[in-house]
Amino acid sequence: MPGPPRPPATAPGRAGSTGLSRFLLRRLLLAVPTVLGVTAVVFLTIALIPGDPVTALLGPGAPAESRERLTERLGLGEPLPVQYANWLGHALRLDLGVSISAQRPVTELLLPALGQTLLLTSAAFALVVTGGTLLGTLGALRPHGLPGRISGALNTLAVSAPQYSVALLLIAVFAVWLRWLPAGGTHTVLGAAGPFDQARHLVLPAVAAALVPLGLTARVFRTALGSVLASDLADSLRARGLSRTAVLRHSVHNASPALLTIGGLQLAYLLEGVVFVETLFAWPGVGRLLYDALTARDLPLIQGGVLIVAIAFVALNIAVDAAHALIDPRVRSAR
Repeated sequence: MPGPPRPPATAPGRAGSTGLSRFLLRRLLLAVPTVLGVTAVVFLTIALIPGDPVTALLGPGAPAESRERLTERLGLGEPLPVQYANWLGHALRLDLGVSISAQRPVTELLLPALGQTLLLTSAAFALVVTGGTLLGTLGALRPHGLPGRISGALNTLAVSAPQYSVALLLIAVFAVWLRWLPAGGTHTVLGAAGPFDQARHLVLPAVAAALVPLGLTARVFRTALGSVLASDLADSLRARGLSRTAVLRHSVHNASPALLTIGGLQLAYLLEGVVFVETLFAWPGVGRLLYDALTARDLPLIQGGVLIVAIAFVALNIAVDAAHALIDPRVRSAR
């Protein structure tokens, strides 16, 4: 007698898509408490910083009535948990409040600054991926030869060189001495501003921001690619008569998860670590805006900026995890 009917087999592509969807859903569910935790810690930390935003705004000699009215308007007289709950409720409605120092909605200040930060981060990340891949490949192909030694020396120099000193050196050489590139800002004040002019202003801050991540990326990719080239897989490809270029192409593909992982980490580092670069090169991004807000103790602007950066950081990590899971299906089943 024939056995019971078998259930229809699930197509491999559909099963893979389902596994990827579940993987992303888990990451999204974990992202919510992460963002909330970051905002709560920052809110409490800022509240404990010495200083009074009312005094910073009105001055130390302001009348008591004016101070009370402003304190009530800003909601600073409520307990900290109530202040945080009120701010979070408004943030969920995309209302981040009004900047104390600029007297403008926080979103109007943050959105243009976020665009400039993403532009700078993208340019620096392109340098990191391109330079890290080239230096890592150069070192992996000839690890004990002159190319490998040059690659290792450049990696060490990029990682260990003080970013502040390198940025000042870039300004002194290319902006002051040679006068090839501008020292700061996003466009020329007197002159025709355009894409080419903004690209010239972008070169020095992008190089300064990309220096350390480039060295780390090159070092990790050199190790990963060297391991693949020395593995049985590369030996079997050579035994089949494949050319050196074909073997290298297959090896780079197998080492790409390591490049993707370190690249994602460095992209998040760039997004959070451009505060110094934006301040030094007068780049009007979120980092410089937060620096000015901390100086003025502008609580709504600080809280809104940290929220935007935290969301962007988590979104980048989710995107990197998704790309990693797409390349390596084993990641999707990891718990």
